[in-house]
Amino acid sequence: MEDVAREAGVAPITVSRALNTPGKLSPHTLKAVRTAIERLRYVPNLTAGSLASNRSRTIAVVVPTISNSIFSDTIDGLAQALAPHGYQLLLGQTQYRESEEAALVQAFLGRRVDGLVLTGVAHARGVRRSLQRSGIPVVETWDLTARPIHSLVGFSNHEAGRAAARYLVGKGYRSLAFIGGTDDRSTARLRGFREAAAAAGGLKVREALVPAPSSPADASRALGELLAEGTPRAVFCSNDMLAAGALFECARRRIAVPGQLAVMGFADLPIAANIEPALTSMQVRATEMGVRAGQILLGHLQGSAPQERVVDLGFAVVERAST
Repeated sequence: MEDVAREAGVAPITVSRALNTPGKLSPHTLKAVRTAIERLRYVPNLTAGSLASNRSRTIAVVVPTISNSIFSDTIDGLAQALAPHGYQLLLGQTQYRESEEAALVQAFLGRRVDGLVLTGVAHARGVRRSLQRSGIPVVETWDLTARPIHSLVGFSNHEAGRAAARYLVGKGYRSLAFIGGTDDRSTARLRGFREAAAAAGGLKVREALVPAPSSPADASRALGELLAEGTPRAVFCSNDMLAAGALFECARRRIAVPGQLAVMGFADLPIAANIEPALTSMQVRATEMGVRAGQILLGHLQGSAPQERVVDLGFAVVERAST
């Protein structure tokens, strides 16, 4: 670090700031330090630095899976918020297993991460207490609860399911079905979907559940199961990839969408607007969720806890040709 400082014509503390809090330096000084680092091929000892400062400059993110792009926008939003302040992301996936989440939490705490972002609000026994005792800020995402561990940015999956049913019933569909996983958030969407359907004249919802993480092929098989018992008029899928699989199966069977069967997805991924027919979906502002979670973490780390513990970003139906 002293060699870099001499090369750049700055003090060693300025090199440290360039590595850890680059936003505090002028563009001219930051460029000089980075040029010196590149010329000398300096690689900072981050472990030693974290021991000295009690900061690792890393934020851990736990998601159910990276095989489904539904969570990638949130990760991207986190990176947008944290990277300018010198923080890097560590990523772990649970495969929708609470036991795996518990193991990842312990591993990340052992690596002295500065903060943690979790997906969902349901956790294995002991995880909540362990995190509250750890002293690091935690932000839960992709759901709502009145009692977050520390802070929460998300939306109500239950209310989103209700809104999906109200939308389909409002379009005149009376025979409803659901395709989704067995994880907590998908189950909450199904519960809300059923409740709103029942409130709209006692409508019943047929369901076909698939293993998590799910794929379009799972939706094809699930739709086949539903069709074997009679064609519903509308199906709500708990994510857009399942909805895409349902549309593919409709095309294979020459089922007109939405003429014979309406299809609705969830999350409003890029595929929703580009598939044929374009997919009606529930938009949940996933990127903003990540940005807000990152901002909340930065507030905690900089000593200014947010005024709101729970940030509800809501959701909106984006209507397209599939319904």
